[in-house]
Amino acid sequence: MKENAVITGQQLWEWSQKAKAEAKEADISPREVDGLLQEWVGLDRLTLRLGSFKHQPEINLRLPWPELMQLWERRIKQRVPLQYLTGVAGWRHFGLTVSPAVLIPRPETELIIDLVVALIQRQSQICDHNLQQGHWVDLGTGSGAIALGLASVLTEASIHAVDCSREALAIAQKNAQDLGFADRIEFYQGKWWEPLDFLPGHVSGMVSNPPYIPTAMLSTLQPEVARHEPHLALDGGESGLECIEHLVKTAPAYLHSGGVWLVEMMAGQGEQVVQLLHDQGCYTQIEQIVDLAGIERFVLARRQ
Repeated sequence: MKENAVITGQQLWEWSQKAKAEAKEADISPREVDGLLQEWVGLDRLTLRLGSFKHQPEINLRLPWPELMQLWERRIKQRVPLQYLTGVAGWRHFGLTVSPAVLIPRPETELIIDLVVALIQRQSQICDHNLQQGHWVDLGTGSGAIALGLASVLTEASIHAVDCSREALAIAQKNAQDLGFADRIEFYQGKWWEPLDFLPGHVSGMVSNPPYIPTAMLSTLQPEVARHEPHLALDGGESGLECIEHLVKTAPAYLHSGGVWLVEMMAGQGEQVVQLLHDQGCYTQIEQIVDLAGIERFVLARRQ
């Protein structure tokens, strides 16, 4: 055991109470203290909730105590996201490796996989075309979250994941390897459709969570986002719609008839995205979809 990698339960409990007070003062959820203890001390949720660890004479730490204190100081003073400090983000039923090279996958994005499942179930009832098979692409894959979600529910499909960042792709590939999907997902470095020039007219579905924040808004975001998450994955240009507009224009060349176009967007962009799709003239069944909080979050369309 490393030096200073052991602490009494009482000491740890006292620190956790102090840290939760610091979190409240900094407008950070006190639950993050438990998240840090789960990852770096190995305590489970029930033990943390009951505080029963307080009575343990000795608790083994996964990091020396001074290092744990430094991590928490970075969270409070520098507003580094907890997920970057622990290197792990929960998303659907996955534990994903993350780093400042990728956006931290959001809970609201999880719904995009459920939308794909619902769409396939509905499709199977009205026609013979099987969206469960064929090629599905995740453009701007980042940590690989969406590609992994697609691979978990589209067991007969070929999944392709693209990102322009070499560092992000390394994270996505590690997640695929760690979670047992390395043989189900092909990864490509490049901008949007460029690495997929062998797929025109053959894609069953395109799913993307592209950059959609207007450039002028980036500095106004929460400090965790504005200071630490990659602007490459956030900045949607002056209007916030530059990347989405590109996907509207380029996807028809790759989607087969009936193919799915499904994109996450920022609240308030729905009508503009719908209009872009209408103006393109080759999409049908265009609809806005709200997330679990009732916020317009996705736009879905089909290739004519």
